[in-house]
Amino acid sequence: MRRNRRLRCLFGMIVLTMTATTALHAQTPSPSPTPTLEHEFLKNILYDQKSIWTAPFHLERSDAKWVVPASIGFMALVTTDRITGDEIFEANRQVNLSRYISNAGSIYGLGAVASTFYLVGRKKGDYRARETGLLSLEALINSAIVEGVLKGVTERARPADGVERSEFFDGGSSFPSGHATQAWAVAAVIASEYKHRKAVQIAAYGMASAVSVARFTGHKHYLSDVVVGSALGYGIGKFVFKAHHREPLESDGATSKSTWLIAPQFNRQARQYGVGLTWNF
Repeated sequence: MRRNRRLRCLFGMIVLTMTATTALHAQTPSPSPTPTLEHEFLKNILYDQKSIWTAPFHLERSDAKWVVPASIGFMALVTTDRITGDEIFEANRQVNLSRYISNAGSIYGLGAVASTFYLVGRKKGDYRARETGLLSLEALINSAIVEGVLKGVTERARPADGVERSEFFDGGSSFPSGHATQAWAVAAVIASEYKHRKAVQIAAYGMASAVSVARFTGHKHYLSDVVVGSALGYGIGKFVFKAHHREPLESDGATSKSTWLIAPQFNRQARQYGVGLTWNF
């Protein structure tokens, strides 16, 4: 009888222990590792595209303070595009230089910049550089998709298309400037990642500005093409950064600080005394 009671008591303790253990695991689940940006790359692009194309439906009444002036400015540029385009078309000395600068804003040139950031970041364990490369490439792809769709819809004739120049829905591919859109998208990501370094920001936005101007002075686009493309690319780059930026961890090596260690050193047998300095950076 006592044995049965002991067995029941033991069985009850085992069940109680198993129940408590199960409840403990249910209340405090082990945290799952956060997917890397590499793993989420394609998924993030799909998310970006959905957010970009649905953004106009989320405008609020307070947005009118910048939507209205921007719309008026855009219409003014479109109205005067043929005049300004014909004026710059008469100047030819800057064409070769402009086309050379434009190469920096090509998808190949910008892709090389993004790849360099990523590969250097991977090699040196620099999370910020690695993220800059990934987000720059993501912004580049997003901007290429958006400007490609807009070109197909608007079909604006380029400045060199003769009588039909500057006309919309005429089979062209002038609006918006793809080089300007892509250059500003990548520049916005780089400048946002290195906002604590003015030199990097100036270089990024300076190059994007040079590419945009070169598309106009190189007889490839009108002013409205360049301005809209620049604004569009800047917005895409900023959105990508805000949506997917992650603060680097200490283990990533991106936030490590320089440390100094000064310690006395001595050897009685050799009668040597001194101070050791260790610098970790």
